[in-house]
Amino acid sequence: MDKRNSKPDKKNVKLYTIGVYGSTPDSFFRKLTDNNIDTFCDIRRRRGVRGAEYAFANSTRLQNRLKKLDINYLHILGLSPPDEIRQIQYSQDKEQNTSQRKRETLSKDFIKAYNDKVLQNFDFKSLIDQLNALNSKMVVLFCVEKSPAACHRSLAAEYLNKKYNFPVYHL
Repeated sequence: MDKRNSKPDKKNVKLYTIGVYGSTPDSFFRKLTDNNIDTFCDIRRRRGVRGAEYAFANSTRLQNRLKKLDINYLHILGLSPPDEIRQIQYSQDKEQNTSQRKRETLSKDFIKAYNDKVLQNFDFKSLIDQLNALNSKMVVLFCVEKSPAACHRSLAAEYLNKKYNFPVYHL
């Protein structure tokens, strides 16, 4: 068989997003297995979550559980917002007296900064090459916020949809 044909075409990839807030370990991992996720892309800058309730989403525990489920793990640091962009959102949250766990949407300033400084400079070809090397077909982008609209993962997913026509589903 021709090796070039054994790799998935970028058009065959289905893209999902998932957050951890509001999930239990069982419900979180069930969403992954029920949707046949084969590659888990952690796009957090800091791969820890405060509090015992979400300890299962801390990097080492998360990677161990994914390995048991035979799900590939990638940390895609380049898709995480740097601190200066995160501060834009934190300022907006403070103005609106909203915590990160209760946020429903991202500010326009955060969205613009993330698009201009992160998405426009990210090496998507390298990501596609990594996904191809893993023969990925069901890929999830992960961060912590419950609502996709409150998290940069929705912006990254939207960009991938526009650039590569990946269908996007939010878990």
